[in-house]
Amino acid sequence: FLAKWLLLAFILESLMLAWIPAETVTSALGGEGLLPIITATLVGVPAYLNGYAALPLVGGLIEQGMAPGAGLSFLVAGGVTSIPAAMAVWALARPQVFALYLGLSLSGAFSVGLLFQLWHAV
Repeated sequence: FLAKWLLLAFILESLMLAWIPAETVTSALGGEGLLPIITATLVGVPAYLNGYAALPLVGGLIEQGMAPGAGLSFLVAGGVTSIPAAMAVWALARPQVFALYLGLSLSGAFSVGLLFQLWHAV
């Protein structure tokens, strides 16, 4: 049961990575303020970032103009709320638990990115 959802998730993830260029992500996530961090948190939700690819990818995006806080939010949100992770939680948990999982994941990713951006600006 879980395998078919994970297969679908990895297919969707591959399509997303193949069709959305890094420049598009960078243009939407650069700059100052809350908007890049909010956007990075939401964009990071469907992204599956494994340990080997995540840091070089985000490092490259930061070099291209992504805000550092947005980069951290993207990293955290992608690792916690990726499509495969969310589908696994959905398959195993009640809807209320799934909603709590998403809410805590998104607010945590946003908070960490905001704190890092504030710290980075000092």
